[in-house]
Amino acid sequence: MGNGAKAQQKRERNAAKTGGTAKSQNKVNEAAKNIICMTCRQTFLLTTRAPALEEHAQNKHSKTMAECFPTAAK
Repeated sequence: MGNGAKAQQKRERNAAKTGGTAKSQNKVNEAAKNIICMTCRQTFLLTTRAPALEEHAQNKHSKTMAECFPTAAK
């Protein structure tokens, strides 16, 4: 039996223990995107730092962070 078969058996065993449902982060990640650029409506995660937002505003729109992200500007 190769490593691939062992890994598959382990996945099947773990799926049986948890009820067979895989847990996905996609819904959680989408809910955490609550910083929105007011110019292009692109969403950013809550944990996005100011330098990244400033870079987006300057590079994409030639604006300041306060103009693109009035709720995130500090």
